[in-house]
Amino acid sequence: MEAPIVAPSILAADFANIQRDVEMLNQSDADWIHIDIMDGVFVPNISFGFPVCEAINEYAKKPLDVHLMIQHPDRYLKAFRDAGAASISVHYEACPHLHRSIQAIRAMDCKAGVAINPHTNVQLLEDVIADVDLVCLMSVNPGFGGQKFIENTYKKVHQLKEIIAENDSKALIEIDGGVNAQNAAQLMAAGADVLVAGSFVFKSIDPLATIKELKSIG
Repeated sequence: MEAPIVAPSILAADFANIQRDVEMLNQSDADWIHIDIMDGVFVPNISFGFPVCEAINEYAKKPLDVHLMIQHPDRYLKAFRDAGAASISVHYEACPHLHRSIQAIRAMDCKAGVAINPHTNVQLLEDVIADVDLVCLMSVNPGFGGQKFIENTYKKVHQLKEIIAENDSKALIEIDGGVNAQNAAQLMAAGADVLVAGSFVFKSIDPLATIKELKSIG
């Protein structure tokens, strides 16, 4: 089992010291910086938009993994690419023409991801799985950080891993929500590749050590 790709979620950072926290991540063992974009419509919360993403990109030395929890994401793909996104994930539930959205992301030389909510069946991704670089499984209900991990996620990881293999896809499985030291090893054993961690990293006494702990699982 390989070491996970660790992607701390900047949503849990100290926004009054965002440059400090981004520079901490630069010095850490983190691989990506995960950025949750929320519009208050698709999810019951508003996070931030292009200006904050651009500010993070100005200081970041790690790829920006942008997760769009928004309605009508196609309208904003280019703006987030221009703001520094290396990968962009859109929600299955928000995209009536999902294949078109994936094509548009890849045409901008970004990695294309699809995110699904906890209630969404992974089988629904079978027709696009060969076209995506990343599947983001929400392991909490999207919209807020610090929520409790949903145990059914392990089953969904197993199912998704089978779909990826059956379709000769190279998609990575990303877990977003409630990831910590207690469930990370089991997620990796089930087939996860990318661990997003927000509160677990930024609320810890030593974020650098916490990131190192996650990175050592594998």
